[in-house]
Amino acid sequence: METLVLSQSYEPVARIPWQRAIHLLFQGKVEVVEEYEDRVVRSVTVELRMPSVIRFVRALWKGPRGIRFSRENVYQRDHCRCQYCGRKVTRPEATYDHVVPRAQGGHTSWENIVIACVPCNQKKGNRTPAQARLTLLAVPVKPKKMPNAVHLSFLVEQGVPMSWRKFLRDVAYWHTELET
Repeated sequence: METLVLSQSYEPVARIPWQRAIHLLFQGKVEVVEEYEDRVVRSVTVELRMPSVIRFVRALWKGPRGIRFSRENVYQRDHCRCQYCGRKVTRPEATYDHVVPRAQGGHTSWENIVIACVPCNQKKGNRTPAQARLTLLAVPVKPKKMPNAVHLSFLVEQGVPMSWRKFLRDVAYWHTELET
Protein backbone atom coordinates (compact mmCIF):
# COMPACT_ATOMS: atom_id res chain seq x y z
CA MET A 1 0.00 0.00 0.00
CA GLU A 2 1.23 3.45 -0.85
CA THR A 3 0.43 6.95 0.32
CA LEU A 4 0.06 10.03 -1.88
CA VAL A 5 2.09 12.99 -0.58
CA LEU A 6 0.82 16.53 -1.13
CA SER A 7 2.66 19.82 -0.70
CA GLN A 8 1.36 22.38 1.77
CA SER A 9 -0.74 23.79 -1.10
CA TYR A 10 -2.30 20.37 -1.90
CA GLU A 11 -0.22 19.68 -5.01
CA PRO A 12 0.85 16.03 -5.58
CA VAL A 13 4.54 15.63 -4.79
CA ALA A 14 5.22 11.89 -4.57
CA ARG A 15 3.96 8.49 -3.62
CA ILE A 16 5.64 6.73 -0.73
CA PRO A 17 5.26 3.48 1.25
CA TRP A 18 2.69 3.72 4.05
CA GLN A 19 5.45 3.02 6.61
CA ARG A 20 7.28 6.20 5.58
CA ALA A 21 3.99 8.13 5.83
CA ILE A 22 3.50 6.91 9.43
CA HIS A 23 7.08 7.93 10.24
CA LEU A 24 6.51 11.47 8.84
CA LEU A 25 3.23 11.67 10.76
CA PHE A 26 4.87 10.84 14.09
CA GLN A 27 7.62 13.36 13.35
CA GLY A 28 4.91 16.01 13.02
CA LYS A 29 5.92 16.90 9.44
CA VAL A 30 2.63 15.89 7.82
CA GLU A 31 -1.07 15.66 8.50
CA VAL A 32 -3.43 12.95 7.28
CA VAL A 33 -5.89 14.17 4.64
CA GLU A 34 -7.45 10.82 3.63
CA GLU A 35 -7.32 7.33 5.11
CA TYR A 36 -7.86 3.84 3.73
CA GLU A 37 -11.23 2.75 5.13
CA ASP A 38 -10.39 -0.94 5.41
CA ARG A 39 -6.73 -0.78 6.51
CA VAL A 40 -5.61 -0.37 10.12
CA VAL A 41 -2.10 -0.06 11.54
CA ARG A 42 -1.66 -1.37 15.08
CA SER A 43 1.06 -1.20 17.67
CA VAL A 44 0.96 -2.26 21.31
CA THR A 45 -0.58 1.05 22.39
CA VAL A 46 -1.87 2.73 19.22
CA GLU A 47 -4.35 1.86 16.49
CA LEU A 48 -4.91 4.12 13.50
CA ARG A 49 -6.18 3.89 9.96
CA MET A 50 -3.52 3.61 7.28
CA PRO A 51 -2.98 7.03 5.62
CA SER A 52 -3.99 7.20 1.97
CA VAL A 53 -3.15 10.90 1.41
CA ILE A 54 -0.91 13.09 3.56
CA ARG A 55 0.01 16.77 3.32
CA PHE A 56 3.13 18.57 4.49
CA VAL A 57 2.39 20.98 7.34
CA ARG A 58 5.12 23.42 6.31
CA ALA A 59 6.07 24.55 2.81
CA LEU A 60 8.70 22.54 0.99
CA TRP A 61 11.95 24.39 0.43
CA LYS A 62 12.28 25.17 -3.26
CA GLY A 63 15.68 26.77 -3.33
CA PRO A 64 18.32 26.28 -5.99
CA ARG A 65 18.66 22.58 -6.56
CA GLY A 66 20.10 20.62 -9.42
CA ILE A 67 17.86 18.36 -11.43
CA ARG A 68 18.39 14.80 -10.30
CA PHE A 69 19.60 12.40 -12.97
CA SER A 70 17.06 9.58 -12.93
CA ARG A 71 15.24 7.31 -15.34
CA GLU A 72 11.98 9.19 -14.72
CA ASN A 73 13.59 12.57 -15.43
CA VAL A 74 15.20 11.28 -18.66
CA TYR A 75 11.78 9.94 -19.68
CA GLN A 76 10.23 13.36 -19.01
CA ARG A 77 13.05 15.24 -20.76
CA ASP A 78 12.57 13.13 -23.91
CA HIS A 79 8.80 13.74 -23.81
CA CYS A 80 8.03 10.00 -23.57
CA ARG A 81 9.29 9.47 -27.14
CA CYS A 82 11.90 7.22 -28.71
CA GLN A 83 14.76 9.51 -29.69
CA TYR A 84 15.47 7.48 -32.83
CA CYS A 85 12.05 6.94 -34.47
CA GLY A 86 9.91 9.45 -32.53
CA ARG A 87 7.31 6.90 -31.47
CA LYS A 88 5.61 7.60 -28.13
CA VAL A 89 6.50 4.83 -25.65
CA THR A 90 4.90 4.00 -22.33
CA ARG A 91 7.03 3.68 -19.19
CA PRO A 92 7.04 -0.14 -19.25
CA GLU A 93 8.15 -0.32 -22.90
CA ALA A 94 10.73 2.50 -22.67
CA THR A 95 14.39 1.52 -22.66
CA TYR A 96 17.34 3.69 -21.75
CA ASP A 97 20.04 3.76 -24.36
CA HIS A 98 23.65 4.90 -24.07
CA VAL A 99 24.24 6.99 -27.23
CA VAL A 100 27.93 6.09 -27.05
CA PRO A 101 27.90 2.56 -25.59
CA ARG A 102 29.80 1.96 -22.38
CA ALA A 103 31.87 -0.62 -24.22
CA GLN A 104 33.13 2.23 -26.42
CA GLY A 105 33.86 4.58 -23.52
CA GLY A 106 30.41 6.14 -23.06
CA HIS A 107 29.29 7.27 -19.61
CA THR A 108 25.94 7.22 -17.86
CA SER A 109 25.06 10.92 -17.90
CA TRP A 110 22.43 13.37 -19.12
CA GLU A 111 24.43 13.90 -22.31
CA ASN A 112 24.70 10.19 -23.19
CA ILE A 113 21.35 8.61 -22.21
CA VAL A 114 18.14 8.77 -24.28
CA ILE A 115 14.78 7.01 -24.33
CA ALA A 116 14.45 4.37 -27.05
CA CYS A 117 11.76 1.92 -28.06
CA VAL A 118 12.76 -1.76 -27.95
CA PRO A 119 13.04 -2.20 -31.76
CA CYS A 120 15.32 0.85 -32.14
CA ASN A 121 17.42 -0.14 -29.13
CA GLN A 122 17.87 -3.64 -30.54
CA LYS A 123 18.71 -2.27 -33.98
CA LYS A 124 21.32 0.06 -32.48
CA GLY A 125 22.78 -2.67 -30.30
CA ASN A 126 26.25 -1.98 -28.92
CA ARG A 127 27.04 0.64 -31.56
CA THR A 128 26.85 4.41 -31.88
CA PRO A 129 23.88 5.83 -33.82
CA ALA A 130 26.15 6.55 -36.80
CA GLN A 131 27.47 2.99 -36.81
CA ALA A 132 23.87 1.67 -36.67
CA ARG A 133 22.72 4.19 -39.32
CA LEU A 134 20.28 5.82 -36.91
CA THR A 135 19.76 9.53 -36.30
CA LEU A 136 18.98 11.13 -32.95
CA LEU A 137 15.94 13.41 -33.02
CA ALA A 138 17.52 15.69 -30.42
CA VAL A 139 20.94 15.99 -28.84
CA PRO A 140 20.66 14.81 -25.22
CA VAL A 141 21.45 17.58 -22.73
CA LYS A 142 20.94 18.20 -19.05
CA PRO A 143 17.69 20.15 -18.77
CA LYS A 144 17.71 23.54 -17.09
CA LYS A 145 14.27 22.94 -15.57
CA MET A 146 11.66 20.23 -15.42
CA PRO A 147 7.87 20.47 -15.29
CA ASN A 148 6.44 21.18 -11.82
CA ALA A 149 5.02 17.70 -11.56
CA VAL A 150 8.02 15.65 -12.61
CA HIS A 151 6.62 12.41 -11.23
CA LEU A 152 3.55 12.43 -13.47
CA SER A 153 3.87 8.80 -14.46
CA PHE A 154 1.96 7.74 -11.37
CA LEU A 155 -1.01 9.84 -12.49
CA VAL A 156 -1.72 7.70 -15.52
CA GLU A 157 -1.15 4.31 -13.92
CA GLN A 158 -4.19 2.12 -13.61
CA GLY A 159 -5.57 1.39 -10.19
CA VAL A 160 -4.76 4.54 -8.23
CA PRO A 161 -6.89 4.58 -5.06
CA MET A 162 -10.18 6.48 -5.23
CA SER A 163 -9.06 8.71 -2.36
CA TRP A 164 -6.22 10.05 -4.56
CA ARG A 165 -8.33 10.97 -7.58
CA LYS A 166 -9.65 14.33 -6.41
CA PHE A 167 -6.07 15.50 -5.77
CA LEU A 168 -4.79 14.20 -9.12
CA ARG A 169 -7.70 15.38 -11.29
CA ASP A 170 -6.48 18.99 -11.77
CA VAL A 171 -2.86 17.99 -12.30
CA ALA A 172 -3.83 15.32 -14.85
CA TYR A 173 -6.02 17.85 -16.68
CA TRP A 174 -3.18 20.35 -17.12
CA HIS A 175 -0.60 17.74 -18.15
CA THR A 176 -2.50 15.77 -20.79
CA GLU A 177 -2.08 16.34 -24.52
CA LEU A 178 -4.75 18.28 -26.35
CA GLU A 179 -6.58 16.52 -29.14
CA THR A 180 -5.49 17.53 -32.62
